[in-house]
Amino acid sequence: MTIFILAILAVLIFLVIGLYNRLVKLRNLRENAFADIDVQLKQRLDLIPQLVEAVKAYMKHESTVLTDITNARANAIQAKTINEKIAAENQLSNALQGLRVAVEAYPDLKASQNFIQLQEEISDIENKLAAARRFFNSATKELNNAVQTFPSNILAGMFGFQKEPMFDLGTEQRTNAEEAPKLNF
Repeated sequence: MTIFILAILAVLIFLVIGLYNRLVKLRNLRENAFADIDVQLKQRLDLIPQLVEAVKAYMKHESTVLTDITNARANAIQAKTINEKIAAENQLSNALQGLRVAVEAYPDLKASQNFIQLQEEISDIENKLAAARRFFNSATKELNNAVQTFPSNILAGMFGFQKEPMFDLGTEQRTNAEEAPKLNF
C-alpha cells in the first residue's frame, strides 16, 4: 500500500513539475517574441528622425504632425515594460498614420527619392512588425490558454502566472480599421 501511495505522489510531483516547466517555457516564448518585436521597433525608431527631416523641408506648416511623431517616438523609447511598449507603439503608429495623411497634400515630397526610399524602408519594417506581432500574439494566446485551463491554472495561480495582454490595434486604430477606405480618383 505504501508503494502505491508513493507511486501516486511521484506521478503527481512529475505532473506538477511538467506543468510548471510548460508555463515557464510559454512565458519565455512570449518574452522572446516581444524581443523580436523590439528589434523591429528599434529600427523603426531609428528611421523616424530621418523621415521627419526629409519631410520638414516640404511641410513647414505641418509642425503638429511632426511634433506628435517626435513625442510618440520619445515615449516609445522611454517605455520599459511590455505593456508600456505596446501602448507607446500604438501611439506612434497613430502619429505615423497622421503623417501619411499629411504627405498626400505634397506631390513634390511624394516624388522625392529620399522620401521614397525612407517610405519603402518603413513599409518593410511595418511588414516585419506585423509578422512579429502575429507571432507574439500567438505566443501570448498559448500562454493565456495554459494559464486559464485546468489543471495548469491551479499552478499558474500559485506561482504568479497571469493572463497577459495581446499586442492589438488600440481603440483609435481599431476605429480607423473598421471604416471603409476612402478612394479618391
